[in-house]
Amino acid sequence: MANSYSKEKIQQAILQVKHPEINSTLAELRMIKDVTVAEEKVIITMSLPIMGIPDIIKNYLVTSVQDALNKFTVKVEVKFVEMDQNDRDEFARLAQEKWIV
Repeated sequence: MANSYSKEKIQQAILQVKHPEINSTLAELRMIKDVTVAEEKVIITMSLPIMGIPDIIKNYLVTSVQDALNKFTVKVEVKFVEMDQNDRDEFARLAQEKWIV
């Protein structure tokens, strides 16, 4: 059975997902590290500034990504990794610059 989506369409949908408190997308904040599209599953590797962020925030991020992919009939799995120092520095810079007040 042919899929009604492509990796490009999946990536475009994910690129629109905004951070809840910073006026930027997750991609702009370097939080989307990898997108793997398999038969009927999308695996997203998302990087966090620190791994110890509260579960409520992780759950919100997962739900936001899943909502962006609702139009596709696909299972979504989100894996978390910790940002390297360069990505963490850029995240902090952007967060300070674009924080929603």
